[in-house]
Amino acid sequence: MKFLDEAKVYLKAGDGGNGVVAFRREKYIEFGGPDGGNGGRGGNVLAQAVEGLNTLIDYRYSQHFKARKGGNGAGSDRTGAASDDVILKVPVGTVILADDKETVLADLIEPGQTAILCRGGDGGHGNAHYKTSTNRAPRRADPGYPGEERWVWLRLKLIADAGLVGLPNAGKSTFLAASSAARPKIADYPFTTLHPQLGVVRLNATEEFVLADIPGLIEGAHEGAGLGDRFLGHIERCAVLLHLIDGTQADPVETYRTVRAELEGYGGGLVDKPEIVALNKMDAMTPQAKTSRIKALARAIGKEPLLISGATGEGVPEALRALADTIKAARQK
Repeated sequence: MKFLDEAKVYLKAGDGGNGVVAFRREKYIEFGGPDGGNGGRGGNVLAQAVEGLNTLIDYRYSQHFKARKGGNGAGSDRTGAASDDVILKVPVGTVILADDKETVLADLIEPGQTAILCRGGDGGHGNAHYKTSTNRAPRRADPGYPGEERWVWLRLKLIADAGLVGLPNAGKSTFLAASSAARPKIADYPFTTLHPQLGVVRLNATEEFVLADIPGLIEGAHEGAGLGDRFLGHIERCAVLLHLIDGTQADPVETYRTVRAELEGYGGGLVDKPEIVALNKMDAMTPQAKTSRIKALARAIGKEPLLISGATGEGVPEALRALADTIKAARQK
């Protein structure tokens, strides 16, 4: 199934039913009177988060959703039937934005969570509603009120506890495959990962967390370079970021600063999240290069980076333990 994390849809709630003008006419009834009923309510348009979905591909080709109009009133004080609601089923973690792409209408982060996006119009009053002691035979009936309509953006932000960031070819997909049952595409060229990937990391019988891998960032990503920064939204909900740096690069400090600059340019609070820095591909480094690059990186970030190898698995358990402890501390806050 194609991964789609953004879609624009048009929503139209149902109009209310019309009220009617009617009068009672029965044999053996000396005095009749107005008995026109009210119209029924139009259907609402709602969004509901459901489990089992991880893409918005359903809204790629079906982009218009309209609820039905409420039923008209009738004689004998009969109210028109209310119309059924239209429910858009979306993945957990979907944010619904107004047409300006800034105003948040709903943020559905729990399964079963529901939000009304467009309210159906109320039904119009029939002439029985206007009967008074001085107006015994009103001939006024109102049409139904129009339902709300709007364009909205659906934007999926995956639910993950930890996120992987780094330049292309930093070994993020290899690390995800080494630490979980996920099987992302792994190759020796940049931008192997084109879509976010999720993996469940199980440390033991009682501890597990969800790890997200997103396509690599390059300089200028927040301005659209490479794959841009559109996938950074999938790690906005993470409690901690694991910043992987390719240990075979000559200048790991510059690599670190490039990614941090892109996170800052994107915003979303990513630069303020707890960060664990790991120098990856230790199996491909000489002892001298390993020592010098660790020292240079430690001076730049103010703490000792982790040393791991996603290919051999060395250092991976320690990195996962550090992630789990940080996630636990962040959730307790």
